[in-house]
Amino acid sequence: MLQVDFYVYYGNPLSENKKGKKPMSNIRYIQVINFNLEGITHDDFMGVANEVAPNFAVIPGLISKVWLSDEVNNTYGGVYSWESQEACEAYRSGELYAGALTNNPNFVNLSDKGFSVLEGPSKVTGIN
Repeated sequence: MLQVDFYVYYGNPLSENKKGKKPMSNIRYIQVINFNLEGITHDDFMGVANEVAPNFAVIPGLISKVWLSDEVNNTYGGVYSWESQEACEAYRSGELYAGALTNNPNFVNLSDKGFSVLEGPSKVTGIN
């Protein structure tokens, strides 16, 4: 049986509304990253993820990041909700992306895909 664990860490606290929740209506771009672990265990990854998660909280334009884990199939990653594709591209060209992903020898088979949000149907299914 496939089991996928989700770890949610919400993004930039400066983009929170008055109730402390993220304005999900601002999501305009979704980034999906997957990779496999090499040379570290699931528990090692969890320790690192918990340690670096606060670095994602201050990324400009990041609304939320959902951390993904499929330990059985050695697949990990994240689903990032962005205010714009430009904010995502700025992250992709930055030091955090290079250090945490592209230059990390413990993350192999990296896949990074981006998607525009279809506003009309997304409003119907939950993004106001």
